[in-house]
Amino acid sequence: MSSAERDEFDAVVIGAGFAGLYALHKLRDDLEMRVRVFEAGDGVGGTWYWNRYPGARCDSESYYYCYSFSRELAEEWKWSGRYPEQPEIERYLNHVADRFDLRRDIQLSTRVTAARFDDAENRWEVRTGDDHLVTARFLVTAVGCLSTPIAPDIPGLDGFGGDVYFTATWPREGVDFTGKRVGLIGTGSSGIQATPPIAAQAGHLTVFQRTPNFSLPARHGGFLPEDQARIKQNYDEIFAATRTSFSGFPFSPIDRTTTSVSAEERTAILEGLWAEGGFKFLWAGFSDLLSDPEANEIASEFIRDKIRETVKDQHTAELLCPRGYPYGAKRPPIDTDYYETFNRDNVSLVDISERPIESITDTGLRTAVADYELDAIVFATGFDAMTGSLVRIDIRGRGGVPLADAWADGPRTMLGIQVAGFPNLFTITGPGSPSVLMNMPVAIEYHVDWIADCIDYMRAHGWTSVEATPEAQDEWVEHVAEVGGASLFGRANSWYVGANVPGKPRVVMPYAGGQPGYRQRCDAISQSGYEGFEFGSVARDRVSSGQ
Repeated sequence: MSSAERDEFDAVVIGAGFAGLYALHKLRDDLEMRVRVFEAGDGVGGTWYWNRYPGARCDSESYYYCYSFSRELAEEWKWSGRYPEQPEIERYLNHVADRFDLRRDIQLSTRVTAARFDDAENRWEVRTGDDHLVTARFLVTAVGCLSTPIAPDIPGLDGFGGDVYFTATWPREGVDFTGKRVGLIGTGSSGIQATPPIAAQAGHLTVFQRTPNFSLPARHGGFLPEDQARIKQNYDEIFAATRTSFSGFPFSPIDRTTTSVSAEERTAILEGLWAEGGFKFLWAGFSDLLSDPEANEIASEFIRDKIRETVKDQHTAELLCPRGYPYGAKRPPIDTDYYETFNRDNVSLVDISERPIESITDTGLRTAVADYELDAIVFATGFDAMTGSLVRIDIRGRGGVPLADAWADGPRTMLGIQVAGFPNLFTITGPGSPSVLMNMPVAIEYHVDWIADCIDYMRAHGWTSVEATPEAQDEWVEHVAEVGGASLFGRANSWYVGANVPGKPRVVMPYAGGQPGYRQRCDAISQSGYEGFEFGSVARDRVSSGQ
C-alpha cells in the first residue's frame, strides 16, 4: 500500500475524549468507515486526561455520566461512588478504548493544526503539528467545549521565582504543596474543587477572588453493593430518562413555580434539595428558576444564607456571597467542603474585584493595595469556551474562508452540528446546541448518532458532500438567540456568553431551549430528508434537500 493510500480516510476525528471515542466506534464499527483519530495528548480521555488537578471531580453522577450505547458496558463497569474523581473517569475511558479495540485507529501526541476543504474533490486536507498531511471525506471535531485554557495576562509572570501551575495542564506526577505559601487565582469550577485539597496540604493558601460563585454541596459518597445492583437493574429506565429530560439528567423540573407554594413549603423543598446536593437544586426543584428573576432571587438568597451559616467570619462570608447575577447563569459548580475551607486558619480570601492584581513579582503577587509573598501560584482562570478549540485550528471551508472569520461576530451553526460554507464538517456539541447545559455524554451520543445517520443517508443516495444552507443557519441562529434571550443565561458575565475572553462577541452560545425541543427539531430535519441542508457530489451540481 502506498503512503498516499495510507493517508486517505473516510473520516478524520479530532480528539479522543468521550466524543471522539464514541465517534470512532460508531463510524468505524457501525458504518465500516476508515477512520483516523488525532489526539494531542499521549493518552485518551479528553477533558479527563488533561484536568488532573487536586479535587478534579465530575459534577454529574457517575451512573449516568457515562455511555449508554452499550448495555454490556454499563453492566460490567462498577463506579466507586456518586461523583467520581478524575482518575476513575480516565480509567473508564481507557477501558472503553480497550474494550472496543479503538486504540489501533487513534494517533496520540498529534495535534491537528489546520484543515482545508478541497472544493473540487469534496474532501478535507488535514495537517498535523509534525506537518503530516492526510485527507478525508468527513472532518468530525470532538475537541470539547472546555479544552482551550485562557493564559493569564498579568505582567511579571515570567519573573516569578516560585512554581506556577495551571489547573488545565496539571503535572501528571502531582504537586506537593506541603508547608508552602500558595496563591490560587480563579473561583470557577476548577478553583472551587482545587481549594479544599490544596488548603489541606499547604502552609497557607490565599484565594484571589474576582467574582464569587454559587456552589452547592455534592454530597459525594461511595456505592455499596446494593447500590450497584439497584443501578444496574434500572439502567434501561435511567438511560431513557436522560434522553427525554430537559438537561440530560434522569430527572426534570417539577411542574411547579417558586410562588405556587407557601413560603414554608418552598423553604422545605429547598432544604431537601440542598441536603441531597448536586444539580437537582437547579433542574428538579422549581420550573421557573432560569426564566423568572424573582424566583431565581429567592433561590439565590437561600444559597447566600447557607454560605453565611457555613463560614464563621461574616466578612469573608459576605465576600463569598454572589450578587449581581442569577444563580445558574454561570455554570453552577458543586463542591466538597469549599465554604468550610474558609474556616481554616491557614486560608485567606482576597477580593480583587475592585482592587485587581497588578503584577506578579519575583517573590509573589501584587494587588492595588498589598503584596503577597508566595512560593507557588495556581491559575484556575478558565477556558475560551465553546469556540476556542475550534478557531485555534486553521479550519478553512469553501473558497478558503477561515472558520475564525465566519465566526468573527459570534458562532453561527446549524443545530450546533454544521456550519454553512464548511461542507462535511461536523462539530460534536458545537455552539448552538444544548451541549454544556446538559449532561455531556447524553448530548455527545445524540450528536454522533445524528451525524452517522446523515452520512449513511448520503451514502445511500450517492452524495459526497453535505452542508447547512445559509438561510437555514440564519433561522437557527436567530432561534438560539431568541431562546437564550428569554432565559437568564445572558444576565451574567460568564463563559456561556464569552465574557471571560477580552474582545469575544457577547452571545449566548449554548442552546437554552432544552433537550426535548432540540431533539424534536433535529429529528424532524433528518426525517424530512435533511431540510435545510444541501447535498452534492464531485460528479453533479449541488442540490438542496427538502425540495
